Amino acid sequence: MTGTTTVTDLTKVARKITFVLFATQSLASAGFIAAAAINPILGAKLSADRSLATVPTAAYLLTGALAALMWGHLMDRIGRRNGIALGLIAGIIGNVMVIAAIQAQSFALATAGLMLMGTTNSAVQLGRFAAAEVNPPDRRGRAISYVVLGGVIGTILSRLLAVPVSDFAVSIGMDELAGAYLTTLSLFMIASVLVLVGLRPDPRDVGREVAALYPPPSRTGGQSRPILEILRQPAAMTAMASMVLGQVVMVAVMVITSLHMEDHHHNRSDIYTVISGHTFGMFAPSIISGRLLDTWGRGRMILFGAVTLVLACITAPLSPDVVPLAVALFLLGVGWNFCFVGGSTLLSDQLSPAERSRTQGTNDLIVGLASSAISLGSGVMFGAIGYLGITLVAGALALIPLAMASIYLRTPPQFSPAVAKP
Repeated sequence: MTGTTTVTDLTKVARKITFVLFATQSLASAGFIAAAAINPILGAKLSADRSLATVPTAAYLLTGALAALMWGHLMDRIGRRNGIALGLIAGIIGNVMVIAAIQAQSFALATAGLMLMGTTNSAVQLGRFAAAEVNPPDRRGRAISYVVLGGVIGTILSRLLAVPVSDFAVSIGMDELAGAYLTTLSLFMIASVLVLVGLRPDPRDVGREVAALYPPPSRTGGQSRPILEILRQPAAMTAMASMVLGQVVMVAVMVITSLHMEDHHHNRSDIYTVISGHTFGMFAPSIISGRLLDTWGRGRMILFGAVTLVLACITAPLSPDVVPLAVALFLLGVGWNFCFVGGSTLLSDQLSPAERSRTQGTNDLIVGLASSAISLGSGVMFGAIGYLGITLVAGALALIPLAMASIYLRTPPQFSPAVAKP
């Protein structure tokens, strides 16, 4: 891109980049979902102590959280394309390690492989910010929601591929569990080629030109402020709170729902129905959430998402039957989506190009650490206060972004309405 690039040229490039990021998200999500369904089973099979069954998953989440900050800094240096591709390559290596661990019955090797896959997840998730930065402010919400929508395609792909690939793994003398990781390995390989070939020009460079055309009136696009200074802004605090607490509420309820259903003697088909409804709620609203976000504004979308999370937490413990739980978990997914997309867009609005990768990486680090902590602690909480107690705690936490969004909407906007709606 050059200094003479027109708005029309940037629009065409933005559409191409956003589509490539959507396709990458679809492929990577399919791989993550295929593996996630097997990770606890893998841990139980390879560990001498079944209480260690969740350790590989916890390591996956924790490493992904810690890697988010690393990817943020690295992508500032090497660009979004190279950073995302490198993350996918790490995932390819991780999958090979897990497959080898299954054959060798090595718990340690499997855990190490999943840790590498965790770094892949954090790298790919930063793609939503890349989509935001190549689009003008009034289209950023739609761009982020379009990329997040790749999770719906990923859900479908994982269901279509996991069983046939597992059958293939058995046919060539491998353990059935290896099929999930063969699926993920193949999808990561395709996604890495797609990123290296299709993500041109680099979103980082396009984002700088977009920022020059749509500069925030309060500062120049090249300034870089300390993280703490950024976080002191009400808008940035609201954005990060919506993403962090939205994730915590979602994980706290979702992770423990399957155990809650087992206690009420539901079969695996019932459990899958409820979790599938939740996954659909997480990603399908991206079809409309972006347009609603750009129409209603960031703060109102976060507010609506937080209200939906509270409603889900109230609904979930009312009945142990499949339909009420499916509705509650669907609402949980919808609330997470609106908080996640709304928060991502609001945060992107507050940042200059020099601040984006670093701040977004910090945000994803906090989100990931909170997610891994609550996933580890939810089992203990379930034993101590039960499903009702967990949903009450989660609902109370959802009130925080609700209150912050309400306050933010009453605060004079930091940007003109022509740049981004509050």
